[in-house]
Formats: sequence, structure tokens, C-alpha cells
Amino acid sequence: MKPPPPSTPPRQSIRGWGGAPGRRRAFACVLAGAVLALALLCLFYGAAFGPTLRRRHPLRPVPQAQAPVPADLALSSLPVCDAVHSELIPCLDRGLHHQLRLRLNLSLMEHYERHCPPAPRRLNCLIPPPAGYLVPIRWPRSRDAVWKANIPHTHLAAEKSDQRWMVVNGDKINFPGGGTHFHSGADKYIVHLAQMLEFPNGKLNNGGTVRTVLDVGCGVASFGAYLLPLDVIAVSVAPNDVHENQIQFALERGIPSTLGVLGTRRLPYPSRAFELAHCSRCRIDWLQRDGVLLLEVDRVLRPGGYFVYSSPEAYASDPANRKIWRQMSSLARGMCWRVASRKGQTVIWVKPLTNWCYMKREPGALPPVCGQDDDPDAAWNVLMKACITPYSNRVHKVKGSDLLPWPQRLTAPPPRLEEIGISSKNFSDDNEIWHSRVAQYWKLMKSEIRKDSFRNVMDLNANLGGFAASLRKKDVWVMNVVPSTEFGKLKIIYDRGLIGTVHNWCESFSTYPRTYDLLHAWLLFSEMENQGCSLEDLLIEMDRVMRPHGYAIIRDKAAVINYIKKLLPALRWDDWSSEVKPKEDALSSGDDERVLIVRKKLWDQALLPS
Repeated sequence: MKPPPPSTPPRQSIRGWGGAPGRRRAFACVLAGAVLALALLCLFYGAAFGPTLRRRHPLRPVPQAQAPVPADLALSSLPVCDAVHSELIPCLDRGLHHQLRLRLNLSLMEHYERHCPPAPRRLNCLIPPPAGYLVPIRWPRSRDAVWKANIPHTHLAAEKSDQRWMVVNGDKINFPGGGTHFHSGADKYIVHLAQMLEFPNGKLNNGGTVRTVLDVGCGVASFGAYLLPLDVIAVSVAPNDVHENQIQFALERGIPSTLGVLGTRRLPYPSRAFELAHCSRCRIDWLQRDGVLLLEVDRVLRPGGYFVYSSPEAYASDPANRKIWRQMSSLARGMCWRVASRKGQTVIWVKPLTNWCYMKREPGALPPVCGQDDDPDAAWNVLMKACITPYSNRVHKVKGSDLLPWPQRLTAPPPRLEEIGISSKNFSDDNEIWHSRVAQYWKLMKSEIRKDSFRNVMDLNANLGGFAASLRKKDVWVMNVVPSTEFGKLKIIYDRGLIGTVHNWCESFSTYPRTYDLLHAWLLFSEMENQGCSLEDLLIEMDRVMRPHGYAIIRDKAAVINYIKKLLPALRWDDWSSEVKPKEDALSSGDDERVLIVRKKLWDQALLPS
């Protein structure tokens, strides 16, 4: 060390440090202490957030056409999550509630609603399959049996053994079709409901006028499974509750279903979406908070829609159930519902066709009618309201939804098109374009797929549902996802007799891992880039949702496709792929679009290099 100049007074040593050597030793001790504290801090967060990974920087924006993607951006591998996360649903992870110290009202079911991890706490890793995972049994055999190794949870079989929900049978789990209120089978129960309503030939589809159904508290979705032969499609909804794997079983079976709860926020569906809603011993307190939950069902029911309620309150004679029945009947009358049929364990209410009943009520009658400033179709993170959703002037005038029976309604322009500013001609052109596009996709995959390769399909950016409509003759069902910024389009999808949900792809989707056979993403990555969201996060989320040996069809700008191609080995999506420059059409974003079709590998975490 260079000595100080003579004019500078000598420094006084700090007590206890003992001069320069002491200062160096003290500095070393402080440094060691800081390192130890940092290590303890990392250990704490590592324990708190599970076997996670260091957060990578968000994916850099996709380059424009004139700036090619640097070759060094390609990744040879992505980290794999710990096996404990094999069933992770990031936005429905109750362990996260404790980590973030969320104060949730359990009585309002807030702990079953979506609470997504902030960006620094996401697990940016690939979700591994459970040990012994097998390619799922194909539809239609999957309706009645799934591999036990794929969902190694048998507690429901024991808990619901007397109700015939499911039965463990060697390496499979079988589903006899029973339920809490239909022990003899969902098929017989469905015929009973049709007979209660005096529908022709005992068929609940009523000649195609009943097409979309909401089944709340659906169990393993056997009710929805046995509606499918009638050309009736049910959105089977249940929370990730004490029966935590019920929706996972339903999706493994190939039955349309999703995780959800009647809590504090609206269901992610538009108004007037369903012809029938069903609750069979769904364990919902319909009377709480001025009937807000039943009013939410009313919001999503079509004019003249039915609410089927099979529960002890409908038939039991004890004082407690009689009291609930009286209160629920009073609430239904206040909503202008009338009893269409009541027999045995079931009561069926029907909703009015017009606004006349609401208009004739006494001033101050409860529940109130929603105000004119309420948008009944807004359904993404919107709080429920304890009010009646009135019909539009057009619905009131024509006395109903004015929809054609299924399947004519699939391709006929829906009346609500005018509400989102789309003409009938544009709608018909959209149908033709998607028919042509889907034909090309299947031609590209022809050598690789079989007739039963796909069952559960998701369109991640569904627009008007043209992709799903073009798959009508294939034995699949499609979850049509509409971006939260374009929620108005979802009502068109439901008016066509299809199903879907609203979502923001900057967040994780509410489903279990490995639940879809085919994902379709049209210009979604470009939209996410414009919103400033991580494209890499979206790819990892798609991988979580996609089954091994599943396919992804990605149609986007060439720069986006070039980037994704560099990540295929890291994602293990390089089992098979095909890329083409598609024919330009009226929906194209320009002449630089590409179509990339990939297949995901079936990989075993135990075989991966450590």
C-alpha cells in the first residue's frame, strides 16, 4: 500500500481492528457474513417456492423481418420442474396463497378462484409427466376407462363407491356413469329429465333447440359424457376442491370440462350462452349474498332456458330443507323463473322469454334489475352482481334468442353479430376461409395422424370459432379461447352451438397439465409480443397443457415461426414437424405468414441427464 503524503495526518486505527492487517481480517469477516446471509436468503426462498429455477430474463421481442433472429438465441434445453409439480396449475396453486400471504375469504370460495404468481415467482420449467405415464386411451373408449398411472389418485373411487363415480380395476380406472343423484346411470337420468319436460322421444336435445349446457359441480362429468350422443355439449365445471382431481379425470376421459367456481367473480362466459344449467347435489349455497350465485346462472342462461336442480332441498321433508326450499322458491319467483316440472328428487325452473315480467314487478322489488351501465358479456375478472340481467330490445321483441336448431346454427349468421360490428357476409367468408385452412392442416398431418389421434382440442385465439366449426365432422370437441380484450366475440361462438372461454394468455390457463391433444394458435404470438408478454412463457404454458404425442399448429409471422423453431429441441417438440408458407387469404396478416405444425415427444424425467 502506498504511504500517505507527509502532510496528511496518520489515520487512527479503529478500536479492535488492530491496524491494516486487522482491517483486512475484519473486512474478510464482514464479506463472509454477507455471503452467508445471502446464502441463507436464497435457501429461504428456495424452500418457500419449491424446487424452482432462477428466473430467466423475458424473451426478447421477436425481430422484424429485416432483422433476422440471431443464431445464438437457440436453446438446446429447458430445465425440467421437480416431479412434485407434475400436476401444477400455476393460477390455482393454493400453496401460492401462503407464499404471497393472500387474505382470502374462504366462505366466498376465493381460495378456489384464480390467483396467478407474479413474474419473478413463476416456475419457468417444463412440467414432467408422473412416473409410468402412458399415452392416454383414445376416444370413445376413454369415456369409460383411463390409465391409473396418468392420474394416480384413487381416493374418489373409495369415497364415492356407493354412487358409482369410478372404480379402480387393475391398471385402469373405470367410470360406470353414476353420480350422487343418478346412481343407476347418467343416461337414464337424462331420459328422466327429458320426460319431465315432455320433450319428444325422451331426448333432452329437444330437436336441436337444447345444444349448450352448463353443469356446475359436475364431479367426473358423467352427465356431460352421456349428453354427447344427443349432440348436446356441456361445459362441465368444478373447482379444485376436496375432490381435487375430478376435472382432471373428466379431461382424461375426453369430456368437455374446465376448472371453475361460483365464487365472487363472474364465470368466464357471456350472457345468454346456455340453454340449460344443471346442478346435481352441487353443494352450492344459492341463497347467500342476496342470491348472487343464482343470478349469475340467470345471466348465462338463454331466454326460456332451464335450470335443473336435483338436491335434497327439492324433495326432503325435514324442517331445515323445507326452509331452504321456501327461500329458494321465493328467490326464483323474484327472478321471474317459474317451475316447469317437479318430480321426485328434481325440480326444473324455466327463465322468461321477454322482459315483461321484470317490467311488471313492484318498484323496489328484489332482486333489482341491473343498470344500463352494466355490460352482461364482460366476464374476465368482473365481480358478480346481485341483479337480474335484462334482455336487449331485440330479444324482448322477438321473444327469445332467435337461434336456429343445431346443427343449422353452426354456419348461420347469429343475430348478435351486429352487436360486435360484423356483417353476415364477413361471417360467411370467415367460415369458408377456415374450412380451407383446416383442410390444408389435415393434409399436412395426414401421414402422421390417425382417425382417433385428437379428442381434446384448444383454439388459443378463436376469433369467431371458424376453426372449431370446420372440425364438426371429426370426433373432437374444441375449447375456443377468446382474448380478454375481445370478449364480445365469445357470444358468437356460443350462439353457433360451440363452447369456449375468455382468457388472457399473459397468464396460465385454468386446466391440468397434459389435457389437450391439439393446440391451435393463430397470430397469438404476435399479439402477445404487442402486449409485452413473454413468448417463452407462452410456449412453456402450451407445453404444460399439451399431452405427450400431442400436436401444435402455429400460424404466425415468419419471424415468430423462425424463433419458435429454434426452441423446438428445448421444448422436446421435435418428434415431428412440418412448415409451409400458406396461401394468402382475407384473414392473412400479410404475405410473410407461415404455418408450423409440431408434435411433442413422450419423455420420462427419470431418463433425462442430471
